Amino acid sequence: PQRRKADNALIKALARAFRWQRMLEVGEFSTIAELAANERIAASYLTRTMRLTQLSPDIVEAILDGLQAADLTLETLREPAPAEWRAQMSWLCRNRKI
Repeated sequence: PQRRKADNALIKALARAFRWQRMLEVGEFSTIAELAANERIAASYLTRTMRLTQLSPDIVEAILDGLQAADLTLETLREPAPAEWRAQMSWLCRNRKI
């Protein structure tokens, strides 16, 4: 694939998702509700964004390298995706998003 312009919204969302995951893992916050309150965002928004931590490393790398499809949106990535990494790629390709 040709190099595209990095999508700062996608990159920022990935960074937030992994940061929030780390904060929960180390026990800085006990629950998603507690973390969401601290971040002053809705728990549902935080939960949808944290889905990005379940993306395959190949998808995350493509986004960070600016190689994602031009029509890949943050809203698409916040949708429930297959758990298996290979199935995620098929899911995105089927929807022509990567």
